[in-house]
Amino acid sequence: MLYADFMSAAPPPAPTPREPVEPLEPLELLQLGTDADEPCLRADAARNRARLLEAAARLVAERGAEGITMEEVAAAARVGKGTVFRRFGDRTGLLTALLDHSEKKFQAAFLSGPPPLGPGAPPVERLRAFGLATLRRTAEELELQLAAEPEPGRRFTNAPRRVRRHHVSLLLREAVPGADCDLLAHTLMAQLDPALIHHLIRQCGMPLERLEAAWVDLVDRVTCSASPG
Repeated sequence: MLYADFMSAAPPPAPTPREPVEPLEPLELLQLGTDADEPCLRADAARNRARLLEAAARLVAERGAEGITMEEVAAAARVGKGTVFRRFGDRTGLLTALLDHSEKKFQAAFLSGPPPLGPGAPPVERLRAFGLATLRRTAEELELQLAAEPEPGRRFTNAPRRVRRHHVSLLLREAVPGADCDLLAHTLMAQLDPALIHHLIRQCGMPLERLEAAWVDLVDRVTCSASPG
């Protein structure tokens, strides 16, 4: 059925109301990593941790997540090797903390930051901004995000992915209230998958700008909106 025919057809019977989905609490969303486990770090320990995360992020960007060692991170941060192991335990703990640090900043931006990514803009504008910000963040952290991808059984249930999908679903409910927004959120989020972005950018040679334009086009088609300009 063509979209025009669908829109002119008699509306189907109203579905049985579903139980409202309780929103996740923002404070809970942000407590994802080792910062939440150690809220009272001494000032010097906090500075060391920040230096280590900064050094690790720089090395990952330069050589990829698989190519760094705890010793190299310690050297780059100018701290002793023992400091790295005491703070993060092992290499996996370091990479997890690095990704959690980035995730917290990103969640803060779309939950309480300035519009259009944060509150205050219309839902369609926020959807556009959310996808663009996600694409740019993933492109910058591609090696790290791929290394931290959960196993298939947990791919759609790990906390950060659930938070982002929930956010997209809430915006869709405002923009297209008659749609199955929970399932539609999965469809939109598929275009922001790190593995797909890796394939398109690294293996197919697509520029990030093409992916950004495709996201805006997808949001506008789903919500029957027109992009500004």
